[in-house]
Amino acid sequence: MSLVVLVTLPPERAHDMARTLVAEHLAGCVNILPGIQSVYRWQGDVAEDPESMLLIKTSGEKYPELEARIKSLHPYEVPEIIALQYDRALPEFQSWLREALNS
Repeated sequence: MSLVVLVTLPPERAHDMARTLVAEHLAGCVNILPGIQSVYRWQGDVAEDPESMLLIKTSGEKYPELEARIKSLHPYEVPEIIALQYDRALPEFQSWLREALNS
């Protein structure tokens, strides 16, 4: 099973987290989408913060370790970690992803 995992975090933390996840073979690729403005409810108030979003490509097998690592690195008390399963992708991409996660 292949996953795209969405994670938002402060912009200044995005690059370091992305590099760590790829270096540790928890992600084959991480795209950093800058310039996100998040509006959300936290502890009864409406909050608003600039963020970046990470689009993390990984496998279902790697997900538990990936989630634990994100939580250990993430500055938020409750980080947004959303895993989306996909069942269609370019076969060559799927092969590359498996190789990147297992090298």
